[in-house]
Amino acid sequence: MYGMSGPYVIRGSVSLPEAELMWRFSRSSGPGGQHVNTSDSQVELRFDLAGTGALPEVWKQRALERLEGRLTGGVITVRASEHRSQWRNRETAAVRLAALLAEATAPPPKPRRATRIPRGINERRLREKKQRSETKRGRSARDWG
Repeated sequence: MYGMSGPYVIRGSVSLPEAELMWRFSRSSGPGGQHVNTSDSQVELRFDLAGTGALPEVWKQRALERLEGRLTGGVITVRASEHRSQWRNRETAAVRLAALLAEATAPPPKPRRATRIPRGINERRLREKKQRSETKRGRSARDWG
């Protein structure tokens, strides 16, 4: 039960390389119990994005660009301390890192093609606008008298 649950897939056949993951454990400020002051349940997972060989070059450049604000010297850090067990926090951190990299390496969306608004729709909008203004003008108390 205590083995890490397999490779964390980023996308397709590319997954997080177990050897390149750097783990650090510290006391968590999260929910506690009997061993709260003795167990290092907070997990900090670091991954050297700039120096990895596991990602295709195109993906790596894309990720470096998109995660620029989160990187410290080319290294991305993910923390997890929601769970009381270190093992579950490790799982959470690894899954979170994989999801983050999947999002950062995704291909850019296709550019939107500009289309014209059909004339009928525009005319209908203006007609309804005029109708509404007439309705509101009819409510003014000017002609009551």
